[in-house]
Amino acid sequence: MERVELKLESGEVHVYLDHGEVRQWPCPECGKTCRQYDHQPERRWRHLDTCQYQTILHAEPPRSECGEHGVRVVKLSWAEPGSHFTALFEALAIEWLKASSQSAAAKLLGLSWDEMHGIMERAVERGLKRRQAEPVQQIGVDEKAFRKGHNYLTLVNDLSRGRVLYVAEERKQSSLDGFWATLTREQSQSIAAVAMDMWDPFIASVEAHVPDAAKKIVFDKFHVAQHLGEAVDQVRRKETKTLKAAGDDTLTGTRYDWLRNRAAMEPRDRREFDTLRHSGLKTARAWALKETAMALYDYVYERPCRKHFRWWQNWALRSRLKPMIAVARMLKRRFENIITYLRHRITNAASESINAKIQWVKYTARGFRNKQNFIHAIYFHCGGLDLAPLSSTK
Repeated sequence: MERVELKLESGEVHVYLDHGEVRQWPCPECGKTCRQYDHQPERRWRHLDTCQYQTILHAEPPRSECGEHGVRVVKLSWAEPGSHFTALFEALAIEWLKASSQSAAAKLLGLSWDEMHGIMERAVERGLKRRQAEPVQQIGVDEKAFRKGHNYLTLVNDLSRGRVLYVAEERKQSSLDGFWATLTREQSQSIAAVAMDMWDPFIASVEAHVPDAAKKIVFDKFHVAQHLGEAVDQVRRKETKTLKAAGDDTLTGTRYDWLRNRAAMEPRDRREFDTLRHSGLKTARAWALKETAMALYDYVYERPCRKHFRWWQNWALRSRLKPMIAVARMLKRRFENIITYLRHRITNAASESINAKIQWVKYTARGFRNKQNFIHAIYFHCGGLDLAPLSSTK
């Protein structure tokens, strides 16, 4: 250390560093000891505060001359290459970012939003480089809305470890295609099951890249329930209009009753709902069809499950309820990758948990300027990455 200057008026401590008589440095590329070539112009790094004072480090980083790699700036023990902050300061900022929004952390540390995002971006880049090529047996393919309208991100999640493996813009086949290129051959072969919705571009991507995909794709239980629930609601809406025209308000205000879990209702609500479901309403028949269809997931063996589905499908087709007929035909087309649930027993429930965390990130940030910023935030909070600067752990 050369000297320290205290600037009371600006609330700063400035520490000036030099390297004394050292004239040989390891090449940052190969580690070979090389002669000193020259120095960079003076640079500054924000360090951890000294009491209430911001601490700034100053130094002229030396450059070494390697016979193989040429002139390179040597690695500094206190900071990552290209950063204006010491590794210890970045480590502190990362911990604050994990618990708050970028704006709040930036305000507390006296940084701009862009400076804070730069720390997050570098942390994500480090974390992705450090990620090991581990076997990934069960994955979930999901989507997340970026903004209102058809503006989505494609997410691939590790269902076993509850982390995001990959994020891409849009929800096209090409969006998911990019994920497979990040895997080693061994990782691709280790994939045992893929939970996903019935989105044809995603199906095509999995079939093109996953060996024996037909036996590994599992159409998500909760997406099946969503399709059935939407069909029930279509029946309810149409019947409500018909009844209201006749002066009957029986179905008014019951929308969510047909979508809720009956077992989770309060006793009084359950009694009122039981009166409705045992009535002769078309909506009650549609609800019974939905509940009976979901009983597929209670089976252990395929043969009785297939028998149950054939019986249910015949009932749905004879119901004269167009929305239920439509969903029954759709489920028949997709049935071979619905029944794979019995073999793999996976759902996208872990993905929904990750989605809830992503929604919290989105809410606390009050939205993002662009998709890439949002993607970095998803990796940061949900990627399960080792984010810390290497120098801060020594």
